[in-house]
Amino acid sequence: MSIPQSEIPRLSILYHAKRLIPSNKPPQRTPSATLNTRVGLIRSDITKLSLPNGAIVNTTNTSLLNAGGLCGAIHNAAGRGLLEECLRLNGCETGDAKITGAYELACRNVIHAVGPVYWKARKTNEHASLLASCYAASLKLAVENGLDAIAFPAISGGVFGYPSYEAAEVAISTVRDFLERGEQESGAEGRRLRLVVFCTFESKDEIAYIELLPLVPSTVLFDVWLPTPLLQELLPPSRRQGRLQKVT
Repeated sequence: MSIPQSEIPRLSILYHAKRLIPSNKPPQRTPSATLNTRVGLIRSDITKLSLPNGAIVNTTNTSLLNAGGLCGAIHNAAGRGLLEECLRLNGCETGDAKITGAYELACRNVIHAVGPVYWKARKTNEHASLLASCYAASLKLAVENGLDAIAFPAISGGVFGYPSYEAAEVAISTVRDFLERGEQESGAEGRRLRLVVFCTFESKDEIAYIELLPLVPSTVLFDVWLPTPLLQELLPPSRRQGRLQKVT
């Protein structure tokens, strides 16, 4: 059963539901509402997300072929057409990404990002820059192809060995920079993305995001509606009805 885009919790809802706790530390950067309203966090099988005009990101190797793990799950869910298209792409460099159709998945495209193998890239101190490049290249492809939503797994996690906290720091920073650049530059690409989702499968990755996201400075949380029963279930019973109040 697929998860509709409208039921993916944005950060504003997660703060109201006390799934995220605002940090008391002074912000290192200018506060922004961008992450609260345009970024989501969910622990789920990424192949179950329904993004009608969006893409899910596949964390893969340089061959772009079925590499098992999450990559294998995405190929299995998409069907043979995905493999056939990947065979025509002639691979992809580490730190870059390529885009294909989504075939039998509930989204428009799949973006294939080749993250670094942690222990190899760390030897040359390229691990963070290569991982950031994966996220930036994927975001750019989404915008260039007219998409308004993108869902990221924990790129370079699993057998690639990137520690959860280090990987989440890079992901959050790169997404924030991309979206805020779009806010600051008239007509820039970041504005076209309505939703960026961090979709974790393992609890260690979810915990990393839950602990690190509140360290990113944000403004007062805006009033929001909880439009579906699924999102209502995130809240304590006493707060499930009506409009949520503004909090700091």
